[in-house]
Amino acid sequence: MVNIVLVTPKIPNNTGAIGRLCVNTAATLHLIKPLGFDIDEKAVRRAGLDYWHKLDLHVWENLDDFFAHNPPSDRCFFATTKTTNPYFDHTFQAGDYLFFGSETAGLPAELLASFPKQCMTIPMTKEGRSLNLAISTGIILYEAIRQNFSTYQEGM
Repeated sequence: MVNIVLVTPKIPNNTGAIGRLCVNTAATLHLIKPLGFDIDEKAVRRAGLDYWHKLDLHVWENLDDFFAHNPPSDRCFFATTKTTNPYFDHTFQAGDYLFFGSETAGLPAELLASFPKQCMTIPMTKEGRSLNLAISTGIILYEAIRQNFSTYQEGM
């Protein structure tokens, strides 16, 4: 369906939960190093439960390596708190790349500056800084599925 790209994730439980989400939605998971944990950590496997072996997983050395194999295009979307463009104003298609940054730093500023029209945010009150990475991923991923539900059903 779509590609989830986690750029330097730090918390293994979040990555495990996102991996489980990807298996259940036919999404591909791309992890961009450096990771804040060992991919074989018990916490990742525990959060992903028995789904981890079913995951379509690709691990990249860095963003340059990722983009060398997956050239940037207008089908890349970048989740950030540093924009006012809500995710639901974007039109998603099968094969899109949905980027999420680390839990502590978000996506690199230069990446966001390169694609301002493709940046998106989840509206929140001013009381909080951000949402949990796994929750944010689920919100936006399911919007992409909602927009493409007939195509998504064909692949089920």
